[in-house]
Amino acid sequence: MFLQDTVDTFSNTIQAMQQEVPQQELSLFELLSKGGWVMIPLTLLALLGLIIFFERYLTIKKASKDESQLILQVKSSIKTGNLDSAIAICKSSNSPLGRMLQKGLLRVGRPIKEIEGSIENVGKLEVSKLEKNVGILGIIAGIAPMLGFVGTIIGVITIFHDVSVKGIIEIGTISGGLYVKMISSATGLIIGIVSYVFYNILMMMIDKVILKMETDSIEFIDLLEEPGR
Repeated sequence: MFLQDTVDTFSNTIQAMQQEVPQQELSLFELLSKGGWVMIPLTLLALLGLIIFFERYLTIKKASKDESQLILQVKSSIKTGNLDSAIAICKSSNSPLGRMLQKGLLRVGRPIKEIEGSIENVGKLEVSKLEKNVGILGIIAGIAPMLGFVGTIIGVITIFHDVSVKGIIEIGTISGGLYVKMISSATGLIIGIVSYVFYNILMMMIDKVILKMETDSIEFIDLLEEPGR
């Protein structure tokens, strides 16, 4: 009987304590807004990273489209000796490979090494176009976590400054302030990780485009070197 009364009393005490403690639920926006002024540059970095990623993704995706029909049409025109038609086909394709082949066709009749060099130079220009602004994602991946950490450090300094002024250490004030200031570090890390992933996705896509361009250009050079062309 005594044990049962003790259990009931303890249970009632816990329930009373739970009712006395206000349950505070914060939305994601409210939580992020507590991160301080550092959240403003972090937000700008996040938006910049998203814009660059989707713009580059669409551009690289367009450059990686299947060019098998272009190669076949160029081959057919070359074998029939109609270079003007092959050049027109490459020009109308408006693709990195088309511009490379067009440059090579304009050099037909010159030494094969010179043709290879002209194609390679155009290829380098096309790759640099694909890589435009991609490096900014790498910069964001490095800056965002550090910026978030700076926001947390500034917040911690402010908390201990307030404690030194008041002369009283209040656990609630310190713990509450710390969790708020850690928001900037968490946000910076998330932005950095996402930017790093985006950067590597784009670089892998570019590598595939480069490999395809090199393969097709080698096939084109082999076609020019065929005897009896």
